[in-house]
Amino acid sequence: MRQPSETPWWQPSGQARQIQVVEKRSNSSFFVLVVIVALVAGGIGASIGRNTSTNLGANLVDTKNIVERAPDSIAALAARVIPAVVSISVKAPTGSDTGSGFFLDSNGLILTNNHVVEPGAVSGTITVELSDGKKYPAKLIGRDNSYDLAVLKIDVTSAPTLQLGNSDLVQVGDAVIAIGSPLGLSGTVTSGIISSKNRAVTTGNGSGETSFINAIQTDAAINPGNSGGPLVDATGAVIGVNSAIATLGSGTQSGSIGLGFAIPINQAKKTVEQLIKTGSATYPIMGISVDIRFTGTGALISSEGVGITPNGPAARAGLKVGDVIIKFDGVNISNSDELIVAIRSHSVGDKVKVGYTRNNVTNEVVVTLAASKK
Repeated sequence: MRQPSETPWWQPSGQARQIQVVEKRSNSSFFVLVVIVALVAGGIGASIGRNTSTNLGANLVDTKNIVERAPDSIAALAARVIPAVVSISVKAPTGSDTGSGFFLDSNGLILTNNHVVEPGAVSGTITVELSDGKKYPAKLIGRDNSYDLAVLKIDVTSAPTLQLGNSDLVQVGDAVIAIGSPLGLSGTVTSGIISSKNRAVTTGNGSGETSFINAIQTDAAINPGNSGGPLVDATGAVIGVNSAIATLGSGTQSGSIGLGFAIPINQAKKTVEQLIKTGSATYPIMGISVDIRFTGTGALISSEGVGITPNGPAARAGLKVGDVIIKFDGVNISNSDELIVAIRSHSVGDKVKVGYTRNNVTNEVVVTLAASKK
């Protein structure tokens, strides 16, 4: 047996390796034959490759299955709600604004925020765009800055409408979706939960009366342009009107940080009914002025100006200048904003228990809320 060389075969050795050739001519023929076979094999391989590729494409499964979505899924709710939501654009000499709204009835009545339509309330144009892209000029039926609500009307019939729910029955943790036109992107849907209830929120643009909202708080993304759009529950019923967002302060980028606020629909319905009938709305009052500079706990009845309206609800109940209101209808009051929001969450004529301190003594009276003057 031939022994292997001490020098590995992959390294050059001291002598050239000899390869024995038996018949050179036969090898040439064999080489030609090999080349021909290789070409034929290559052609067959290419043909097989083409056939395989063709077959692979032809055999891809084009599924006919339909995704079944439960009636209460977000996709199903969105499909039902979006047609009733509109985009609103306002142009006026003093400025312009955009927002959202939704149909209250099939004859073209639309609910939105006052701050959306305010620039065009006196002189300007208000245009409503439907989910199908059709645009209509809108007429302002009425608006109220105290609750930040407004009603528009466009000339349509058989408009899709939404069911109005009961915002008093919602609970923290309930699933909700918000629909609107944030940054002009109509038909945008976001989802989340109710984060809190009865959140005292004040809004205003610095040029008019401040709006006080006893708000529903949600983490569903709400951005500029969502204002006036509906916040709906898991059944598709409207429980709130999206109205405000919290920001991180001046100089920071405006956008959703998971703190959005909506006007409860039960509160909105009372105002809307008045706006449709008379074009304006009233709100309940106690007949007092509060000192917004007060830093203690509660709301201090101001000693400046007319702190107590003569013969008003508070005066008739026995409240006096300098009293600090600490409880309203069983709810603890921490500051003046909370008191105003609590009052406006009620109705004219409601009888409410009011807790207060005078000379470090706590007392309670019953106040019958009156209507504000238009």
